[in-house]
Amino acid sequence: MTAIRSLIAIAAAAAAVCALPVQAQDTGNFIVRARAVHLDSANKDGTNLGLTINDKTIPEVDLSYFFSPNLAAELILTYPQKQTVYLNGAEIGSFKHLPPTLTLQYHFTGLNGFRPYVGAGVNYTNISAVNILNGTGGLKHNSWGLAAQVGVDVPVGGGWLLNVDVKKVQIGTNVYLSGADKGKFKVDPLLVGVGFGKRF
Repeated sequence: MTAIRSLIAIAAAAAAVCALPVQAQDTGNFIVRARAVHLDSANKDGTNLGLTINDKTIPEVDLSYFFSPNLAAELILTYPQKQTVYLNGAEIGSFKHLPPTLTLQYHFTGLNGFRPYVGAGVNYTNISAVNILNGTGGLKHNSWGLAAQVGVDVPVGGGWLLNVDVKKVQIGTNVYLSGADKGKFKVDPLLVGVGFGKRF
């Protein structure tokens, strides 16, 4: 939570500085953004084994295509992220996950210096490189879930913009021990991101 509060504080300070009367560049249909995103796992353990994973800050890129000034689709990407698995606080292994997410967004226009948006969509997560309890533990290798998003773009001139983005994503997997299904573990992360983008 400290990392999330720090990201929000940095974003708020940057937005205050950048929120000058700069006209947004709306001539292009594409926005490309890069963000630093803090992943805060919900750690919902349905196995009753006391499982948790670590929180971490990850890089993220996205591509938005505008069908109109208000309606856009956003594809959100990163590279496979390694997570450490804990059993009652003791490290028992790790896995990697690749979680591309596609959202449909509504962007609010007519606000001087700010372009807030809301979005909803779907996430697909591929789980790989599972190494838990020296191979006796396993995870289901894919997950589908819903995603919800709120954010704001702050134009800073020349098509560049500051972005603050918050997402809640459903990610879950079944946990196996010696081949037996022990139940569901839900990551369901809150993702808080700050970054820059460029409109084309």
